[in-house]
Amino acid sequence: MSAAANDEVDQSGGGAARPLRVAVVGVGHLGRIHAKIYAEDPAAELVGVVDVRMDTARELAAEVGCDAFEQVSDLPQNIDAVSVVVPTSYHAEVAVPLLEAGVPCLVEKPLATNLEQADAILSAASRGGTTVAVGHVERFQPGLRKVRELGIAPRFIECHRLSSFSFRSMDVGVVHDLMIHDLDLVLDLMGSEVKEIDAAGGAILTKSEDMASVRLVFEDGGRANVTASRVSLTPMRRFRLFSPESYVSLDFTGNQGLMVRKGPGWEAGREDLFTLDPMELAKRENFVTGDLLEVVQLELTGERKPLQAELKSFLDSVRSGSEPEVTGEDGRRALSLAEKIVAQIRSQAW
Repeated sequence: MSAAANDEVDQSGGGAARPLRVAVVGVGHLGRIHAKIYAEDPAAELVGVVDVRMDTARELAAEVGCDAFEQVSDLPQNIDAVSVVVPTSYHAEVAVPLLEAGVPCLVEKPLATNLEQADAILSAASRGGTTVAVGHVERFQPGLRKVRELGIAPRFIECHRLSSFSFRSMDVGVVHDLMIHDLDLVLDLMGSEVKEIDAAGGAILTKSEDMASVRLVFEDGGRANVTASRVSLTPMRRFRLFSPESYVSLDFTGNQGLMVRKGPGWEAGREDLFTLDPMELAKRENFVTGDLLEVVQLELTGERKPLQAELKSFLDSVRSGSEPEVTGEDGRRALSLAEKIVAQIRSQAW
């Protein structure tokens, strides 16, 4: 198996680049979605799905129009890219031989069960002269894209990721299962090293932690509060950012965003707050949210869905030979922080 030549074109004419030959390893809930997105993407040719449960693999293969395989070694030799969507404990076992063969891989988050396995994956990519992307799909949320587009540099972040028990990802705790999404986002947005960690949490339904909360202090003085639970009755995926210039609230579930920033009358209005009588200020309609501050509903409709955007970005990086948007090093960094948080939680013996 080998990676695609970046300049290979469709010989049928027109000069268009040929579809990349891709495969999906692991066709559980998320792997099925990967396969269906690839099957519908004209820039990709889904040549196979791989799963030890051959009945499941054949059923999906028939649905999306590709071949089914029981082992990665059974795949054709001309694969250009692979999505690795097996349980986390098998990430290294599946990804390492592919990467060593020069095949770019998108490995679902978390990158691995532990740092030793993560380093094995990164080393394999280096030996194979290829790249590994990590499936931190929340990087592709329209709201987060908008935050980066606006150039917002947060000093404090607060995020809540709560879900009901799904009976999936039971091989890892909630920090590696859910919280790691927000850990990756916080690390990316803050752009500073973590200085202090104060974590709490515990196991409720499983042998691993099912809820966790952590306060992070960064070297540059930034702060973040991150909470995750997989035993909540009410789902929530809320992300809030505070900077000296603005406040942004993102609802990932509803794909909604609100920004509050300094308005056109900020300087004059701030002076009025200290010089005018409070009764006089109270008479001014919409003084705070009209003159002093500007409230903006972020336009997030019409954007590509996060997983579709993630897979498109991965294929674009494979075709161009450029670095993935979420690199293997990014995945390792988030995993390292997750392990420190889990270690602190487990030291409390709750």
